[in-house]
Amino acid sequence: MDDTAERLRDIWIGEPPRHDGPIALADYDPAWPAAFEREAARIRTALGSRALLVEHVGSTAVPGLAAKPRIDILLAVASSADEPGYVPALEQAGYVLKIRESTWHEHRVFRSADTDLNLHVFTAGCSEIERMLRFRDWLRAHPDDLQLYLATKRELAARQWAYAQQYADAKGHVVEEILARAGAPPRNDDEGEHSQPT
Repeated sequence: MDDTAERLRDIWIGEPPRHDGPIALADYDPAWPAAFEREAARIRTALGSRALLVEHVGSTAVPGLAAKPRIDILLAVASSADEPGYVPALEQAGYVLKIRESTWHEHRVFRSADTDLNLHVFTAGCSEIERMLRFRDWLRAHPDDLQLYLATKRELAARQWAYAQQYADAKGHVVEEILARAGAPPRNDDEGEHSQPT
């Protein structure tokens, strides 16, 4: 039995949204980097020196890769567990805290009312930061693995999913295969369940 709903309820602030259908992938849009830059500027303005790293990650950060048209942004702060240190400033800038994964690298995810995005927050130095950047950079430089990942995404996206997270989880095996070729550190499963970028 799939425990996705229970797992998501443990980390979502409020009821996790159901998807109930296939995943709609859009062809790569050259406007995505500009959307990232706009949001990165808003994040840096809101946090100032507390924004230790702001990077465009996920499929919209890889030219030529089809993706759900949702910008994934990676933000590193001194301590993602220290919510009073950055959450109020991000909320004032229009971001809403949606996911709190205290048992997996103290990962936080924000959404925005005016831009379709996932803002992932980790503590600087977290191993997941290196993995996300390594995956992005490897796909940018290795067309064969980009095509492998794209074919996997298209095949999985055509299926029916109750939750979008199930689609993200189903891609896990090929993500780990590519990351291994990229020389990334292995995922730390000792840190508990997690929600991958979708």
